[in-house]
Amino acid sequence: MRDKNFIIDNIKTLFYALIIAIIIRSLFLQPFYIPSSSMEPNLLVGDRLFVTKYSYGYSKHSFPFSPPIFKGRFFFSEPKRGDVIVFKTPADNRTDYIKRLVGLPGDRIQFIDSNLYVNNSEILKTRISKDDVIFCGERKIKVFTFEEKFENKKKFKTVYLKDFSFQNTDIFEVPEDHYFFLGDNRDCSKDSRFLSSVGYVHKDNLVGKAQFIFFSSDKSIGNFFVFWKWNKSMRLDRFFKRIN
Repeated sequence: MRDKNFIIDNIKTLFYALIIAIIIRSLFLQPFYIPSSSMEPNLLVGDRLFVTKYSYGYSKHSFPFSPPIFKGRFFFSEPKRGDVIVFKTPADNRTDYIKRLVGLPGDRIQFIDSNLYVNNSEILKTRISKDDVIFCGERKIKVFTFEEKFENKKKFKTVYLKDFSFQNTDIFEVPEDHYFFLGDNRDCSKDSRFLSSVGYVHKDNLVGKAQFIFFSSDKSIGNFFVFWKWNKSMRLDRFFKRIN
């Protein structure tokens, strides 16, 4: 009888812990892992970060497995241009992407001679390095590094291939209740420029705002189980780094 009560008590404890974890994950904070180089140099493969779920209110995508328990978005707060946001891709409403918000509803986005324009105004771009090397998938590419600045004073680094491969586009007109996202690694990012795979993102697909990196390791050196390489693989300078 004592053994039976012990088992029941442990099951209850695990159940309550699971419920608390789901509530925290759904309403407050959720960890994410960066698997690709599309946001270099600001986010690196191997970064682990926290996203605040309450920043833009809640939709079904705030919860695990996106259950269809309600429609729309509650307690909605408009995101700001330049925010780094996790969202569900419109293609399948399941895959998590992380990109930088560039276009708000009603905005007109265009690249002209490799320069970004928002509502016919060129975004200020200042080159800060011409000899950087970053990843594009498994490849290393040589890039120019710039500091870009939005009209709301938001500043961040972006990188472009030296031959500026992404030069001119048609005008992207952001529909009502939708947003336009770009990767900071401008020539190596699948984002809203690719309408068939990502395109414009509905506000209900927003998951949360990326706030800070809590852990980072270079998987090319070693993974968590290769403990003798921890001193080389861990990027200690990125621990608890705020995401700009």
